[in-house]
Amino acid sequence: MRQILIVDDEDDIREVASLSLEATAGWNVLTASSGMQGIAMAVEHQPDAILMDVMMPGMDGPTTFREMQKIAAIAHIPVLLLTAKVQGVDKRRFSDLGVAAILFKPFDPLTLADQIVEALHWNRSAPSPELSRPEVPTLRK
Repeated sequence: MRQILIVDDEDDIREVASLSLEATAGWNVLTASSGMQGIAMAVEHQPDAILMDVMMPGMDGPTTFREMQKIAAIAHIPVLLLTAKVQGVDKRRFSDLGVAAILFKPFDPLTLADQIVEALHWNRSAPSPELSRPEVPTLRK
């Protein structure tokens, strides 16, 4: 089962995104309400991907991403930025950071998992590679 970390300072966004990814994709979702908390949780839990808001008080999404890139233990984790900003200059600035993708608010809870799968080129039906287990035969009566 894939594990996603959502980093957003808005409770409603974290809740809707969490419920969406759990219900539509069956993923395990962790949440953090700040960049610093997100970094700590990423180091501890090693999620498969991080969905992070751009505009957060204290440390914003781009700054948090740059800090994550300095930490070898989590630098490999793909980060998708979530933003309400849609101007071309912002899109270029965010993509120049090296994030995996930029998703836009408001997002559709029914397609959020599909957007992540597509952006990261994941196989939707496959579990995380490190969690794959051999098939166990079932007994029939």
